Amino acid sequence: MDKPLEKLAVVPPLPGVYLFKNAKEKVLYVGKARSLRNRLRSYFHKSISGDLRKSALVEEAADFSFVITQNEIEALALESNFIKQYRPKYNVILKDDKNYPYIKITVTQEWPGVEVVRRFDHGGDVYIGPYVSSRGMRETLDFIRKYFLVRTCRYKIENLKRPCVEYQIGQCGAPCVGLISREDYMAAVNEVIEFLRGDNQELLSKLTQAMTAHSEALQYEKAAMVRDKIAAIRSTWETQKVIDPALADADVIGFYTTGGEGMFNVFFIRNGVLTAVKDFHIKDLKGLSYKLLLYTFIEQFYNKDIIPPERIIVAQKPAQLGTLRAWLKKRRGSPVEIITPLCQSPGQSPGISADTSADILNMANETAKRNLSLKRGAPDSAIMEELARRLNLAAPPTDIGAFDVSTISGSESAGAFIRWRDGRFAKESYRRLKIKTVTGVDDYSMMTEIFTRAAKNLGDEFPDLLVIDGGKGQLESALEALRQLNTEGLFVENTPAVISIAKNPDRVFIPGALRGISLEDGSQSSLFLKRIRDEVHRFVITYHRKLREQRMKRSPLESIKGISKKRRLELLRHFDGIEAIRNASAEEIASLKGFNIKLAETIILNLRNP
Repeated sequence: MDKPLEKLAVVPPLPGVYLFKNAKEKVLYVGKARSLRNRLRSYFHKSISGDLRKSALVEEAADFSFVITQNEIEALALESNFIKQYRPKYNVILKDDKNYPYIKITVTQEWPGVEVVRRFDHGGDVYIGPYVSSRGMRETLDFIRKYFLVRTCRYKIENLKRPCVEYQIGQCGAPCVGLISREDYMAAVNEVIEFLRGDNQELLSKLTQAMTAHSEALQYEKAAMVRDKIAAIRSTWETQKVIDPALADADVIGFYTTGGEGMFNVFFIRNGVLTAVKDFHIKDLKGLSYKLLLYTFIEQFYNKDIIPPERIIVAQKPAQLGTLRAWLKKRRGSPVEIITPLCQSPGQSPGISADTSADILNMANETAKRNLSLKRGAPDSAIMEELARRLNLAAPPTDIGAFDVSTISGSESAGAFIRWRDGRFAKESYRRLKIKTVTGVDDYSMMTEIFTRAAKNLGDEFPDLLVIDGGKGQLESALEALRQLNTEGLFVENTPAVISIAKNPDRVFIPGALRGISLEDGSQSSLFLKRIRDEVHRFVITYHRKLREQRMKRSPLESIKGISKKRRLELLRHFDGIEAIRNASAEEIASLKGFNIKLAETIILNLRNP
């Protein structure tokens, strides 16, 4: 630590970002400070001996560097970017660093369009979002195309001579060739904005007046079209969960921690409606207080291309509140309130009830608690009862097994079985299986094989619910294997229930049911099933990757019939490598001790045509 101590004398008392590094120049920690000199000196003070995290950091650090900034806000932005870039060991890192999509209405263009973007600017266009669920976003776009006739293409419409297929199928008004007036088109654009913002009452009132006007003018076809639009909007509105219109746009950040792990849960509320829920698992809290964790979370979450809402509701004020507010204001382009229900902000918007804020925050905290329990593999009895109702099970399951297969072009195909029992993932019961009886790409036959082999190995200790990673085809393969095992008398008393979970979109298939059950509803039972499916997928992918790596490291001579270890060594000693053997003649190989012309030809054929 001599080098860092020597550098302290030249550190200026200015705002900036500092980086601790180990002996290999790897960044261990990134921090920011109003005064770099004071902050860095604090790390080498005797008082840090009681802070295990800081003590470990200083012990491992071999050097530090720093970057001077104009102010704390600039330092905060740079700190967040460095954390994203270096992912330091001693910083809390959010795993989910993707940018969520927005629906953008390009009102700055002569003929505004609707498009999906993952980046935003403050250039005057309208952004609605974020959309945490890509499926929900696609459904919203489909609704807009069907009922509002606003263009969703990215053509330079001034260059077009005829309408595209979107007009032909009735999903665009074709402003590109003048088939809709400017007035009517802009009215449709405004309707889209009102619909996306959730201003449904005002929109429905306008549409009802338009329908009446068309009807009185004997324009019954137009009146019918508006009537259908009103019915569709009302139907969509009824499925939305209204929290409190007074909340307008807000993100509610719940949190729960246990056993050194934590879970942040964000409720996205737009125009008083709950639009999405997203959780963020922190495996190692690194001994940080809630206020520091919350500061870190807000910094990293809103440093993505995401527009901060008008207000953020949290349990306690985060550390460095003033700097965060200033930075969020710069990101949004207008002030952002950070509200705690028990300590309302002096300038808080009127009409927001402390009770409402507290209720929604409690919901977010409870969701974080349950989601962390799911991550740790221990859902409560209420979730299992909910699962039993949804899957039509005779009783809540207490022992669950899951199967998956993995293959690439039929190469090194593998299967896996994992188990959840007694409130945890029972890793001692996990099994990895090489596919033995199936060649080529045949997922259904592979599923039948691993299902049968695992069942016979488990014997009487079979789970009461089996989860298959796949769709209807994989489910039927497992059921067929189960029927065969029943004929062999494997299940004397209780036959396990079997379901499958398909991806994109996530849904459950139950034997005999015509349609799958969506897992996109955010319910606790859905999250639990996804966790089971993801765990078996992780396990089989890891094994499949290992098999592929082993094959790549294996000598191609090992797969040639008739080549023993002794013969392989003889070839390598004589030819000095596989490439030399591949280019040798059959006569040259046959001249070696223990070889003949037929074996030599076999070797050359396999090496030249792998």
